[in-house]
Amino acid sequence: MSGHSKWSTIKRKKGAADAKRGKIFTKIIKEIIIAAKEGGPDTELNARLRLAVQNAKGANMPKDNIERAIKKATGSEAESYQETTFEGYAPGGIAVFIECLTDNNNRTVAAVRSVFNKYGGSLGTNGSLSFLFDRKGVFTVRNENVSFDDLELEMIDAGAQSIDVDGNIITITCAMEDFGSVNRKLNELGIEVEEAGLKRVASDTKQLDVEVAKKVLKFVEALEDDDDVQSVYHNIEMTDELAAALDEN
Repeated sequence: MSGHSKWSTIKRKKGAADAKRGKIFTKIIKEIIIAAKEGGPDTELNARLRLAVQNAKGANMPKDNIERAIKKATGSEAESYQETTFEGYAPGGIAVFIECLTDNNNRTVAAVRSVFNKYGGSLGTNGSLSFLFDRKGVFTVRNENVSFDDLELEMIDAGAQSIDVDGNIITITCAMEDFGSVNRKLNELGIEVEEAGLKRVASDTKQLDVEVAKKVLKFVEALEDDDDVQSVYHNIEMTDELAAALDEN
């Protein structure tokens, strides 16, 4: 299994254990609002909104919440969010890329800087680390009533670069330009996607001592706990030793 898939699996387990559903919903609602505001409320005509709604359903968000978020985005009192990113180094020389959606950029800058200072990180300039991360399409589907051999052939034909299985979860990764074709193929096959999106996958990873890695992950979690932060990417190599230590927590 790829390192990215291992991280996704562990985060999924921890997310359920830590009961962070409320924060997950908050982040998805922001994405729905900005997508609907930019491209309109019709999911048939707005690909970004269609994907956001798809992810909301995958996270078991109630239909009423989704509809309210879309209405809120197109109403006269719609909140205005802007997308912003941050790059820097965590302790141990780990590269970190942060994506945010915010209605107050000064607040977000201060919050992100505070986490870097608290955990001994170093905030860099935009563009300084982006070369370490490739934009890729990443899909997760439930491994239920799915013939893996048939799915693998269909996905490779649609442009998938890797297909990883962990228990009842299948993670499919493709090049950014093949995101649409893979998504369409999954829809054609009637396979419900639990989560899909363009993510930043580290092109080069770095091994750390388990204890140092744990400290870096606390730093990452502190960033993720901020409501303005949508995603945090890093290039820690997921070794079997680290995966076992995280599973114990």
